[in-house]
Amino acid sequence: MMIRASLIRRLVEKALYIRRLTPEIENAINSELTRVGHISDVDYEALELLMAEMDAGRIKLTPTPMLPL
Repeated sequence: MMIRASLIRRLVEKALYIRRLTPEIENAINSELTRVGHISDVDYEALELLMAEMDAGRIKLTPTPMLPL
């Protein structure tokens, strides 16, 4: 039986792969956390790794693009 990785973990993996936390990835993580209502140990560890990589400067936060006025 194959267990599929959670959406949050896959989003974190994508951010680690591209070395950027984009607004789209961040919003998708927040939406999934809101939808599920709790965080699993696996998701917690993935988010902890993402934060550690950001703190170390290996993952950059991509700013939200400015909307035209």
